[in-house]
Amino acid sequence: MTRTIPGIHHVTAISGPPQPNVDFYTKILGQKLVKKTVNFDAPDTYHLYYGDAGGSPGTILTFFPFADAGPGRAGPGMASAYAYTTTDLDAWMTRLAGEAIDFEGPFERFGDRVIVLRDPDGAPVEIVEGAGETGGFHSVTLWERDPEPTAKLLTGIFGYEEQGVEKTDGIERLRFSAPGGAKGSVVDLIRSDAPSIGRQGAGSIHHVAFRAETNDIQLEWREKVAEAGHNVTPVIDRQYFNAIYFREPGGVLFEIATDPPGFAVDEPQAELGKSLKLPPQYEGMRDRIERVLPPLEVA
Repeated sequence: MTRTIPGIHHVTAISGPPQPNVDFYTKILGQKLVKKTVNFDAPDTYHLYYGDAGGSPGTILTFFPFADAGPGRAGPGMASAYAYTTTDLDAWMTRLAGEAIDFEGPFERFGDRVIVLRDPDGAPVEIVEGAGETGGFHSVTLWERDPEPTAKLLTGIFGYEEQGVEKTDGIERLRFSAPGGAKGSVVDLIRSDAPSIGRQGAGSIHHVAFRAETNDIQLEWREKVAEAGHNVTPVIDRQYFNAIYFREPGGVLFEIATDPPGFAVDEPQAELGKSLKLPPQYEGMRDRIERVLPPLEVA
């Protein structure tokens, strides 16, 4: 199979209380809450999806918000940051400064200007000025003790191409990209001299999902990943996409998710994110679930 992964499908992270999370990503970042549902493995907790108006693959950032979550911390074997693309970083900086929202930068990375702001849980949110598709992800960063095995997976299995290496302040950053320049087509691997032990919690990234355009293509990827010696799950129905999961060599949880059926499968696109949507197995528990979940105000 000569197929390549076109890019990121979504990134899933952990947050603290949901309302500050909603306020930040909808009001400050300008994302749309495209799906309000529950964690399929813990239905007393929201699963919130943000993206563009249609919930397109390559724009989706999702959160498991736990009100009592302890602080997380990125470290080796974890995804450490996600970045959005813009064609006008100056406009972003002007607006953020006008609203007294702190950010770091701008600084240069592989020839592009970058700023970093922090969400309510301290997670770094990067905004990269560059060419290519805007309105979604630019990249995700993976923190590796040894980048080489992960680099081989990206190039040898996913079909990514190496774009170069930068070293700044004790951090070595290797860049890879998928051919075609789709949303979220860049993956950076970093190796840092700073001692750190990662910990899942509020402000940390849980997993990174890559795109499979169809269900059949996902099955092809599953076979290829398994043949390479990775322990990959069976296909799991996540209602808005099918998913398979495996750990890449450095320990980051990878998912390969299908583009279909998409987020309009259970509500019209114009109504995305306005009501609580439950998978069929939890509809009988709706009253109890709605009593447990905190109310959310979405602008």
